[in-house]
Amino acid sequence: MDILKAATDWTKAEVFSSTFFIGFGVFFVLASIGFWHLGKTDTSRAYITPTLVAGILLLIIGLGLFAQSYMRVSSFATAFNADAPAFIASEIARADKVMNEYRIAVVWFVPIIVAVCAGLIMFIDSPTWRAVLITTIAMMSVILFVDTNANARLEAYREQLALAETSG
Repeated sequence: MDILKAATDWTKAEVFSSTFFIGFGVFFVLASIGFWHLGKTDTSRAYITPTLVAGILLLIIGLGLFAQSYMRVSSFATAFNADAPAFIASEIARADKVMNEYRIAVVWFVPIIVAVCAGLIMFIDSPTWRAVLITTIAMMSVILFVDTNANARLEAYREQLALAETSG
């Protein structure tokens, strides 16, 4: 098993995954521009700011993950060649930390935020607040979609690291 190749492949998949955040961020910004340019009703104009904010947040998340993952790829070979067991141990520790963060954020907080927003929509009549709540649900859905897939890839990568640690 080539753990260096597995680490590189996983990180490249993370770079690819971050492009989904970037793509959805661009989509939200374009939607905001569309609401600004074409919106004639109070409801459509209410979406301008929430979709712009959601788009910018998704762009920040995507660009941050892209830069972080892209820079990590180049450091893998050096770290692995310097001390392979230490590299594997550090990757296992990092994977465990990230999987725990996924469990907290993606499994608990994102669904709670979506449920609260969905519940509040029934009681709020203001077009602005409804736009904020609906845009929040849409943004959280994007985060849930992308991070659920990223978590599954990370679990598979963690299993490869565990096998490499026990065999080597």
